Amino acid sequence: MRPGQTLRLPRTGNGAVEVLRVETSWIGQRPRGLLRRFREPRELDLDASAVCFSQGQPVDVVFFRHLVSDDGSIRHSGDSLTTPGPTSESITVDLARVPVHVDAVVFTLNSFTGLTFAEVEGVTLRLFDDTAGRELAAWALPANGTSTAYVLAKLSRLGTDWQVTALQVPANGRTFQDLMPAIIPLL
Repeated sequence: MRPGQTLRLPRTGNGAVEVLRVETSWIGQRPRGLLRRFREPRELDLDASAVCFSQGQPVDVVFFRHLVSDDGSIRHSGDSLTTPGPTSESITVDLARVPVHVDAVVFTLNSFTGLTFAEVEGVTLRLFDDTAGRELAAWALPANGTSTAYVLAKLSRLGTDWQVTALQVPANGRTFQDLMPAIIPLL
């Protein structure tokens, strides 16, 4: 998907999606340069979050310190500290269980340690129909040397169905709270 592109997630009929899994994966950079064998990689801790909104106001959040939404409909896989090599975190949304007052869920990825995305390789966002075990969409985030976060995507209620919009907006902040000024205009 490209920024602004939308994927409809029907809840009934052929191709119905009951449980959506949003997976972010990345590779922490290995030290570079002539003396790379003697340098340790810098500590990189990326964190995926899902912020639930009702009429433009945040009402719940799922992140590494709050792994399950208050109603139990959204679950986080847990914090994955990055070492050189592949790492991922995922957030699962049981679409039928999301309370009716929640009209949007925004997914973010931020560097808790404050390193920029210049320190990260191969950041990918993948969407799965978790019940059927099939990939719905995937896209790579561009390398961005100055941002410490991304507002990745927005899950929006569309009548009885849902849709996901790719956002891919670079931002700065160590936590989802820091990203609220970047998120609100995207609702």
